[in-house]
Amino acid sequence: MESGLLNESWDVLRPLLPADLEGLARQSGLVRRLRGFESVEVLTRMLLMHGSGLSLEQAALRAAEHGLGRTTAVALHERLKLAGGYFEQLCRHVQVELRSQTPECQWPQGWKYRIIDATDVSEPGATGSCWRVHYSLQLPGLNCDHFQLTNYHQGESFKHWKIASDEVVLADRAYSHRKELGRLMELGAHFIVRLNTGLFALEHPNGEPIELLTLLAPLKVGKATSWELHFKDGKQRRKIRLCALRKSSTAAEKSRRKACRRAQQERVNLQEDTLKLAEYVLVLTNLHGKPWKASTLLELYRCRWQIELAFKRLKSLLQLGHLPKKDPGTARAWMQMKLLIALLIERLLFDAKFFFPWGYDRGAIEQMECVSGVL
Repeated sequence: MESGLLNESWDVLRPLLPADLEGLARQSGLVRRLRGFESVEVLTRMLLMHGSGLSLEQAALRAAEHGLGRTTAVALHERLKLAGGYFEQLCRHVQVELRSQTPECQWPQGWKYRIIDATDVSEPGATGSCWRVHYSLQLPGLNCDHFQLTNYHQGESFKHWKIASDEVVLADRAYSHRKELGRLMELGAHFIVRLNTGLFALEHPNGEPIELLTLLAPLKVGKATSWELHFKDGKQRRKIRLCALRKSSTAAEKSRRKACRRAQQERVNLQEDTLKLAEYVLVLTNLHGKPWKASTLLELYRCRWQIELAFKRLKSLLQLGHLPKKDPGTARAWMQMKLLIALLIERLLFDAKFFFPWGYDRGAIEQMECVSGVL
């Protein structure tokens, strides 16, 4: 990479970051003295080189080649250990800026929609511990509005999120817990969650337990339907809606094979009822009324797959899947840095929609709005 191109790339990224990088670095504990580095900006560039795929040694050499200063891989590693809070603050800044630039989209009923999920990141070695990235995407823009890093023991839970009363959240069966869905109902929030048939007991309105397979047996392939049911949340009995769709024979067979593989990996005995229930898509929701047909809710739940694609991009393109670090501080900083790069890419893709080939910046474009009807 030529020096001019390297500088041009940073000139594009720098306006997306906070103006006072040095103040933020001192506040977060990244630096007390800039020993060995010309500025916090230069240090940030070197660390981002490492986060973009270069080893620490390669990042130090690349920086020296392009006149950013001379340092060592050891010195960069010591700074990276302290950079977790710094990169977290940079992520928050980019998220706020991205939200401010994203236009509001009015979906049905005026609610906001978001997808919530989590993915695991493993440290090297057979005994390496795992971290968990809790991630949230907004619909329809699919921009990350919040994330949180925890250890592997922090399960997938709505407790990690602040969910407003005007939001509808989409989540998989790992979030299908009666207590947590009951808490969302008390907050006035709405949800579409995949049913965990092994943990979530449902009842008829008269209080009788549900025999799921008996209830689902009349369903035809491709036919969506729903039932108004109840569940117990402690001493309370809450109303909930079950939506179901019977899969095609090909899709059902694929789901059965997946269930068998999972049982083998977890070394558990697979129940016959589990294989039969694999023939259906089952979701729980507290959305009721005519606008919310069963087919509409199931189609909306399909949007949840977008967060799986986001995880695939993070792990394949940005190599977030496996940590090259063992020190807890370095590992957290490295993951925060990877997520910052993902957010910067997201912001650049958003800006690209309004970027003209001849290089006008956003401010120049805004000044030209008065003649937009002539252009």
